[in-house]
Amino acid sequence: MTWVKICGISDVTTAVAACESGTDYLGMVFAPGRRRVTPAQARKIVDAVLQQDSRPQIVGVFVNQPADEVNRIADYCELDWVQLSGDETWDYCRQITTPLIKVFHIAPDARQAEVSTAVWKGYSFVPPKQLICLLDSAVAGTYGGTGTPFHWQIAKAVASKFSVLIAGGLTPENVCELMELTQPWGVDVSTGVETDGKKDIVKIKAFIEIVRKFDLEHGGGNNLG
Repeated sequence: MTWVKICGISDVTTAVAACESGTDYLGMVFAPGRRRVTPAQARKIVDAVLQQDSRPQIVGVFVNQPADEVNRIADYCELDWVQLSGDETWDYCRQITTPLIKVFHIAPDARQAEVSTAVWKGYSFVPPKQLICLLDSAVAGTYGGTGTPFHWQIAKAVASKFSVLIAGGLTPENVCELMELTQPWGVDVSTGVETDGKKDIVKIKAFIEIVRKFDLEHGGGNNLG
């Protein structure tokens, strides 16, 4: 099965709809940006999610924030995972008490071998059961949620060796192409399920349905996880 993460959730209604649609991971952003939520807002979303029959893993997204602040918010909001989307070092990662999703920003001139080595180093520093590596696009001036894809051949090379989440410009229209090429452990979407800058429940449902259908038609997705 290919795991699905819907990121940038900022209200209870959308969170519940994502749960009902069958997302596996639900992400909320605590870093500066238009999708940012406060811990109090996130707590309300978490309380609603915990009442659902189908409960996804809850992810908090942070960018270069003090480790003690990240740990405090993770504890208060009962996060299952902390996603680090900035320039955090592996030594910093070891200070985080919640399992990690670490983002690797893939530049246009990135080399497959360099990305694979970086991912391997991460899994060497942090136990695999406590770490998921996420490949996303490198865009100047931002740390994610740009809706911009990177070179999928790099994703293919890395996904053939490691269980990784892939983000960056995914939409209901192109996620099948990505999955057919790379057979990833999971896919992550934010901008691609928005309309006019806001989460679109219809697009969220469509994205998840397309991933599930692809898995059924291709033998259940990847076998790396």
